[in-house]
Amino acid sequence: MKALSGIERKWSGAPAIPRPAAPSASRRYQAVGGRIGEVVSKPSASASIADELQQRNAEVPPLMRIVLVGPPGAGKGTQAIRLAGKLSIPHISTGDLFRANISRQTELGKLAKVSMDAGNLVPDELTIAMAKDRMQQPDAENGFLLDGFPRNVSQAEALDELLKTEAIKLDAVLDLEVPEGEVIKRIAGRRICRSRSAHVFHMSYSPPKKQGVCDICGGELYRRDDDSEETVRKRLEVYYTQTEPIIEYYKTRGLAVTISSLGPVDEVTRRALEALKREDDGK
Repeated sequence: MKALSGIERKWSGAPAIPRPAAPSASRRYQAVGGRIGEVVSKPSASASIADELQQRNAEVPPLMRIVLVGPPGAGKGTQAIRLAGKLSIPHISTGDLFRANISRQTELGKLAKVSMDAGNLVPDELTIAMAKDRMQQPDAENGFLLDGFPRNVSQAEALDELLKTEAIKLDAVLDLEVPEGEVIKRIAGRRICRSRSAHVFHMSYSPPKKQGVCDICGGELYRRDDDSEETVRKRLEVYYTQTEPIIEYYKTRGLAVTISSLGPVDEVTRRALEALKREDDGK
């Protein structure tokens, strides 16, 4: 990808790496099973391993490029971490990108901080540049999960252009659906880690082991000032007018997959993996 004039800087300094097409799950697992069969002398052991690989193939889709969308309180942060781990792809959160660029005092971070300090949204061109940098890192070579980007149709179109320059495409856009009343209930009890915003707990549904402390990294948990019902309704209105239209945008491209985010966290994750597997099998 070509750098954006005047504002873009690589974090690692490494050149962009060509992305080979990710092999299908069946080819990957067949290759692994073949190598295992060469070194395992006992047929029973080899058969057992092959059965395990077949079961894994049935449950988990191959490496994918995914966009995760949903209203505030849908559980995007929680599911993003779980799905990225299950799929062995990096979780790319715009919130984390902003904080990383600002803390490292990159040119992008300095410009973003000016907007944020003024109480404004980070301009699309800065968000796109940060996402572009992150997607060029080696760990995102064959797959990634985008959380918080794209946030509107303009950003979705820009993402399409970015991927087009590398001759790669998105595999799926996963839409987490939840009723408005449930959104308000969820957000009121939500606690977020100051160290990493993707670490999210709920005082009723998924409380931390130690009150006020993140189970994952030990960071401080806090309730955001804008998690009041009035503010949540305003945020929902913004979501309905700006972000929800991208679902229709991706539906016309055959990429949008909608699942319910109601129920236990594990059940939602299982539902998401099944939907992604069906989406991949259908291509």
